[in-house]
Amino acid sequence: MSDNVSSGDFLAGFLVGALVGAAAALLFAPQSGEETRALIREKGIELQERAGEIGEEARKKAEGLQTQAKGKADSLSTMTREQADKLQAKVKQAVEEGKIAATQKKEALLSRLEERDQPDEGALEL
Repeated sequence: MSDNVSSGDFLAGFLVGALVGAAAALLFAPQSGEETRALIREKGIELQERAGEIGEEARKKAEGLQTQAKGKADSLSTMTREQADKLQAKVKQAVEEGKIAATQKKEALLSRLEERDQPDEGALEL
């Protein structure tokens, strides 16, 4: 993408340089004022047309970049959604495993309490 920007900057600089050179050539050329004004008028029309063409090219390029960016954003959004779904599934699984472990621990503790609270049968026979 930086190559596109660099080539765009080069092209713009080249065009500006060419226009300045053409204007200087017109102003220093050994012609009458009327001929010079006619040439300036023609070059102005050419410049206006070229500016329109460059603007149209820039618009098309911007639309292409916008389409690429939208595609990448959609792809990233999909990938992020998939990762979030995977993470959510892992969290649900961990919660379920935690519930099972807690239930087992609770049952084990209740069982120990029941064993402890039952009177000793040997102590009653004394």
